Amino acid sequence: MKKAIFLMFLSLIFLVILPDQSHAAANQSKIILDGQEVTLPSGVQVTVINQHVMIPIRVVAENLKFNVDWDQKSQFVKIHQNSKIISLNVDQREAKVAEKPVLLDIAPQILNKSVVVPIRFVSEEMGLAVSWDNKDKIVYLTSSNNNSAPNEDSTPHSENNEKVTLKHINEINFLNNQLVVSMDGQVTPIISHLKDPNRIVFDLPNTTFGDLSESLDSGSMGKLDVRGQPNVSEVRYSLFNHDPDQVRIVIELKLAGVIEVNHEFIGDQLVIDLQDASDFESPIQAPSGGEQGRKIVVIDPGHGGSDPGTTSISNKHEKDFNLALSLKVQELLLKEPEIEVLMTRESDVYPTRTERVLFANKLNADVFVSIHGNSVLESPQANGTETHYYQRSSSKELANAIHKRLIKAMGLKDRGIKDNSFQVIRETNMAAVLLEVGFLSNTSDEKAMLSNTVQYKAAQAIVDGIKEYLSIR
Repeated sequence: MKKAIFLMFLSLIFLVILPDQSHAAANQSKIILDGQEVTLPSGVQVTVINQHVMIPIRVVAENLKFNVDWDQKSQFVKIHQNSKIISLNVDQREAKVAEKPVLLDIAPQILNKSVVVPIRFVSEEMGLAVSWDNKDKIVYLTSSNNNSAPNEDSTPHSENNEKVTLKHINEINFLNNQLVVSMDGQVTPIISHLKDPNRIVFDLPNTTFGDLSESLDSGSMGKLDVRGQPNVSEVRYSLFNHDPDQVRIVIELKLAGVIEVNHEFIGDQLVIDLQDASDFESPIQAPSGGEQGRKIVVIDPGHGGSDPGTTSISNKHEKDFNLALSLKVQELLLKEPEIEVLMTRESDVYPTRTERVLFANKLNADVFVSIHGNSVLESPQANGTETHYYQRSSSKELANAIHKRLIKAMGLKDRGIKDNSFQVIRETNMAAVLLEVGFLSNTSDEKAMLSNTVQYKAAQAIVDGIKEYLSIR
């Protein structure tokens, strides 16, 4: 395995098994990787059992990005990463790598309710040579190919070997099964589902902490207050790796079931929705279907409740604009005898995006329209109306029908129709669009958007666009 992976593994260990009195602890241990000492966090020790260096399974899982399956009854462990599969049994020296028997120097053991395995075995199977200086308590690790090409686990560099620009995290919040990470740029998260305990790990490459660094405990780890959250027991975050910097966020779950994870960037906020499959039908309930012969239209006022959305230049909440315009669209659609209109919310409440998607899909709706206001407070000159769809030709057709009318009704700059992967239009099964009616951060746009008269014009434009798409006169 490449040097960068093991640096990640050694740079921050979330769970360290301390040896009991029958085992020797290497309190002053050092780890040398390719001739350079790896700095371990304060208090982290190398656990030695009968002269064998051992690490807990959890360290393997969270830091080497393995998936680990643990059977308590049989005490069987399966560690797998892509096509690499390692099978172990507690107190049994025989293991299997890719279904081939391998005899371990020491059997996996349970210490302090955690399974520990020999670091030599795990490391060598991932391409690292290991040696142990017992006198000086030093572990020497040597990668087989320091200059190998980067993969998804290695350090990202540009072709001229210059480091990519670091992004900074300034705020992390968790509420209503939603993790929101405020950043000064966008990165693609690497998401892993791990077991024992059930948790979801989010790695943000080329990312470090900005203002949030003050909340880290002794410069290493921070935690969010998640008291009262029904599905989550802990949310912790840390600077998981240096050079390149990488932030890790771990969400520990109270539930053992399947959790759906969806993420998207809204501006410079990474928004991650978690949804327990057994709880998909709350808080909005979908009726069994529309009246025979009527087209079903779902109107989705974005954000709401605990999620205010963006803020206008006069400090008004986007969620209020979204609801006001959406209710006007509902009012007009209720007058259409061939259309049945349903709302994802009609008040200041917050259904998650996953719940909105499932609501529309369960209805087998014909049209889904999500209404939003845009904002870039750092660039108050940004203005105009834009319409988003995702890939489907039916969604593009709906976008065209609404957008041309909305531009005329709002009288704002035409920012065009865009193909974007927003969850509510990506995962809905019907023709779906997301409207960014204007920029609340722009003085002129905000004035038009908050005008009751202009809102009715915009609502009529949306309704007329929907009717054109549905071929309703």
